[in-house]
Order: sequence, then C-alpha cells, then structure tokens
Amino acid sequence: MAGANVAFGQKRDVRILLLGEDGVGKTSLILSLVSEEFPEEVPARAEEITIPADVTPEKVPTHIVDFSFSEQTEETLFEEILRANVICIVYAIDFQESIDRITGYWLPAVRQCLGDDHKTPVILVGNKSDVQENTSMEQLLPVMNQYQEVETCIECSAKNLKNISEVFYYAQKAVLHPTAPLYVPEEKELTAACQRALTRVFKICDQDNDGRLNDAEINQFQRRCFNAPLQAQALEDVKEVVRKNTTEGVIDDGLTLKGFLFLHTLFIQRGRHETTWTVLRKFGYNDNLDLSKDYLFPLLKVPAACTAELTHQGHHFLQTILEKYDEDKDGHLSPTELGNLFSTCPIMPWGPDVNNAVATNAQGWISYCGFHAQWTLTTLLDLPRTMEYLAYLGYVHADDNQLSALNVTRERHIDMEKKQTSRNVLQCSVIGLKGSGKTSFLQAHLGRNLQYQATLEKEHLPLYTINTVSVYGQDRYLVLHEVETGPDGSLSQADVACDVACFMYDVCNPKSFEYCSRVFKEYFSELDVPCLFVAGKADRQEVRQDDALQPADFCSEFRLLPPQYFSCADTVSKDVYIKLLTMAAFPNLRQMQVQDRTLWIKAGLGLAVAAACSYMMYKTVKKMHR
Repeated sequence: MAGANVAFGQKRDVRILLLGEDGVGKTSLILSLVSEEFPEEVPARAEEITIPADVTPEKVPTHIVDFSFSEQTEETLFEEILRANVICIVYAIDFQESIDRITGYWLPAVRQCLGDDHKTPVILVGNKSDVQENTSMEQLLPVMNQYQEVETCIECSAKNLKNISEVFYYAQKAVLHPTAPLYVPEEKELTAACQRALTRVFKICDQDNDGRLNDAEINQFQRRCFNAPLQAQALEDVKEVVRKNTTEGVIDDGLTLKGFLFLHTLFIQRGRHETTWTVLRKFGYNDNLDLSKDYLFPLLKVPAACTAELTHQGHHFLQTILEKYDEDKDGHLSPTELGNLFSTCPIMPWGPDVNNAVATNAQGWISYCGFHAQWTLTTLLDLPRTMEYLAYLGYVHADDNQLSALNVTRERHIDMEKKQTSRNVLQCSVIGLKGSGKTSFLQAHLGRNLQYQATLEKEHLPLYTINTVSVYGQDRYLVLHEVETGPDGSLSQADVACDVACFMYDVCNPKSFEYCSRVFKEYFSELDVPCLFVAGKADRQEVRQDDALQPADFCSEFRLLPPQYFSCADTVSKDVYIKLLTMAAFPNLRQMQVQDRTLWIKAGLGLAVAAACSYMMYKTVKKMHR
C-alpha cells in the first residue's frame, strides 16, 4: 500500500512563510535551496520565490516567503500569516534568545492572528547546526507538546546545505499530508473523523460484504489508489504484520476493518502520512476529512429542454450494490438491508413516501426494479442528489467520477423532428380536479388496486410514481406526476413541459370534465405535447358532463383519441399506461391520430415489425462475429 496518486482534495499550491529573529539565517536558507550553495552576500530579506511543480517532490507549485522586521511591519506580518499554508519558525542553534522568542513572541503571534485552535501547521527549524555539536531538540520537546500546531522540528545548516531540501519537503508535507486530521499523538490512535472515513473506504472496497478484504479486493483497492497491485509476497507480508500486532486483524486470510485501521495507524506512526492521504483523497476527502464538492458534484450541464438519465454503467453499479447488500437474495431490500446499503452515506436519501413511489413487495420492501426506478426518478428531478449519493456509495468507472453514470438527452424538438424519442425516461403530467382519481391512477401504475391502496397512509402518498412499461418489446420508464394546480387552475411551465399529458376526469362527477377541457384549451391545444383523456372510476355509473361538448365529442373536435376508460377497483389494466408511453415515445403519432385513428394500429404494427427486423439483424450480426 504505497505510492502517490492524489485525486481529490489536494491544494493547488503551497505557500511557505519563514519567520524568526533577524540574523538566524532565514534568507540564507532560501538562497541556499535555490542556488544549492551558500551565498557570500545575503540581503536583509529575499523576494518571494516560486518553485515550479515539476521540480517539487509532490508536484505542486511552492511559494517561499521571507519575512524581516528590518524591512516590514507587524501589520505585514499578520497579513502574511493569514496567507500562509505552513509557517517555518527559524531559530539559530547557537543563539538562545532566538529559541526563547519562539514561545515568547512567534507562536503567540501566530495564534493571535489565526486563533488558538487554528489548523495552519508550524515547523520549527534550527539553523546553523554546523557551528554547534549539541542538539536543541530536547529543549524544544515541551514546546511541541504545548503547541499542537507544531508538526515537527528539524535542524539544518544553510552553510553546508545539510537538511536544506528536507526543511522545505517537510513544510510541503505538513500542508499536503497534515497529521492533525488523521492522528492523535497523545492517544496514539486515529482521530474519530479519520476512522469514519477509512471505515467508509473499507465498506466500499468489501465488495462481497463479508466484513473482510480478500486478496482480489485488496488488489482492486491498490489499483484504484496507487495504480498497481501488490505482489503476492508483499501482500502476505502486509497481512503477517497485521497478524503479529493486532488480534482479529486478519480472519480467514482476509483483512478485517480492525486490521485495515491498524495498517493506517502504522503508516502514520512511521511518518508515511502520504499513504493514508492518498487513499482518503482518492475516495473524495479534503483536508478536513469532508467529501469535497468536486468529488460529490462534478460539473454536468443539462440544458432546459433536456433531461438527465442513468446510463448502462450507472444501472450496473446500482445492481452491483443491490446484490451486495441483499443478504437473503430475495430480490427485495428489507429495512435492515436498506440501512446497511446506505451506511456509507451521511443520511438516508429518501423519506417514507419512497415505498409508494416505486414497486415493492406486499411488506412494502423495495424491489430491485423499484430501486432502479427510484434512482431514475431522482436523476430526473434532482440530479445533484444522484451525483452526491453515487459518490457516497463509491461509484467508480473508467472516468473515476459519476459522469460516466449519467447521460444528457437531446432536446425535445429534435425528438419531434426525428418522430421518436431517444429518452428512456418519459414524463406524464396527470391533470384533473381534486377527487377525480389522480392519486389512485398513480398508485395503480405500480400495480396496486383500490383494496391495496386503502391500506396506505395518505400522508405518505407522493406526487410522483415511476415504473417500467413495455412498448414493442422495449422497456422504458414512465413517470406520472400528479399536477397540483393553483387556485385559479393555472399550471406551471414545468407541468406543461412534459412528454405526454393525461387529463383525468371522474365519470360520475358532472363537473369533472369541464375543468380538463378548459385546461387543455388554455395550455395544450396549440402545443405538440400528445394528450390523452382518461375517464376515471369507470366501474361506476357514468353521468352526463356539464360542458358544451361531451368527452367523446370534445376529443373528436380536437382530433384526439377517444376517452380511455379506467378503473383500478379490482384488477389493474396496463393498457392506458402503454398508450401514454407510446404517445410519449412516438410523438408523431399525435399527427397520425388527427387524420385517422386507425393509423394507431397501423403505426403500432409497423413499429413492431421494425423492432422485429432490428432484432433479426442483431442476431445475424452476432452470428457473423462468432
């Protein structure tokens, strides 16, 4: 487990500030580093120096800033402290007053500027080790214990170049691989935040969910973090170290969470913070051990007339974690299994209404299909949340972020020009008066009749349901949205911007249809959006509607399909949902029905033949490649 391939959270550059008494050699240190020789003439202060990324160990541009009271003020000092990523307080080993001033002025000044609990690392640098044999380390140990911000202390000599490169390497390392977020020296253990982060990493990498990392899982982890697997002997050596130092760190030849945490504790204790930081940053963590915004929300622009959908890679990842956490392999997620699945996330992504938005079993447990459907719906309505939770769950593909799991569809007007849509997720606005049966219509989309619906809690009935519908041998998602109109019956732009509109009226309420006809004429009569009128509660006695035209005559007048009768009192028919999806998927059929409603049948046969021909062509090509 070694190497360096930082993905997220690393700073773009490092700013090192050198402080200390005049004459201790701050400027000489900088000039000796740059020229690789001791300068004969030393100015009072060196100008800011930038070291390019390609010549630094961590491949990060580094700015080195010199401060001197002989040329600058305390106001400038505080400004520079605020800008610094790391502060080197330089003292001269042979100059006791410069050592006393570390706690007498410099460290208090830094705290005065940044606060007592600041996170800017400090390194104590003892210069002029060439003029005195005795070390100053023991004298400074109490200082390091008192001031937790002090990362380390190093002695060097600008004159003979001893440890000069190491001073600035440690300064860089203190910024890029800080100790404080990872480790508590007094307790000799990882911080709580570090343990939480590494536990998430472990759970993501434990692909078979058995609580152990087998050799294949360890090497997949190695490739993801360090671009190379461990050799067989090296892997065995790592496990042997764990066995010797901790109980239950290796069980059945697999590395447990306890063993995984022990290894990272060992890395840090041996000064190999970069190994742990490489792992954490590869899994999205920043310096504060929070998941970075770049990791959670990679940039993806979705134009107004387009939507976002999950790709094959996205659905494959969801299926993988479903199978991982479905412990009894019954095709559904129990509340415990669902909780375990989202254990790498800060909170559950859904509320209790999710069980009434997608397909479940009789106990209300989400099925595999329902799980895919819910994430499909979330991607449509709240794309950032999908990105965020894919990151929490550890999504990884060739692109190393969530964008390969997502696809942006083409604009709707192109679908109209092409006479069919390329979308796999189609939206239907369900419009009608309150009490017309819209909510029941949405629940029936999940195969639920009125008897089952009566057992549901009304406060947990959502305004959206989603399920797959098969049209000409192809499954697509149909999203039903129960539209809540304003007091004046107005619709929002989002309500109108759908792939198909369903106008629902109650056959036994004489005032129900008038509302639908009025909304249609006001919002949809001049649009290209396909529309279907649905006569709800068709199991009851139909009454005459209080409108200028009766439903069948109205549809004929506006060249629409005749009203479709629907009831979910007993068995739920899928016919109306198939019609809605077909109209959305093939919007040109709206023009066909204008001329001759029998063209629906002809078009359906034509599309079915085309689908069959495509399948036969696919089989022929497949045989040719065998």
